[in-house]
Amino acid sequence: MLRPTAIEVKTMNDFKLLIKFDNGEVKLFDCNSLFSRKPFYPLKNKAIFRTAHTNGISIEWSNDIDVCPDELYYNSIPIAKNNVVN
Repeated sequence: MLRPTAIEVKTMNDFKLLIKFDNGEVKLFDCNSLFSRKPFYPLKNKAIFRTAHTNGISIEWSNDIDVCPDELYYNSIPIAKNNVVN
């Protein structure tokens, strides 16, 4: 089975992403875990972090920064179905 893809994203103040996947799941991904890796250093700037958007498969930012779709899906925490991304 293919891994679900991100179709909506909302940035949170604590460097977390609320993500809706194409299978209807809504999950929370903590980007703080990425900040120890050099490619993700720019995301520590909240103005840059807030530019997160979907690209048809995963989440990306400017400067070719993106998160591996597998990491995004499998390392995020499920949220109750009544919490939707708006």
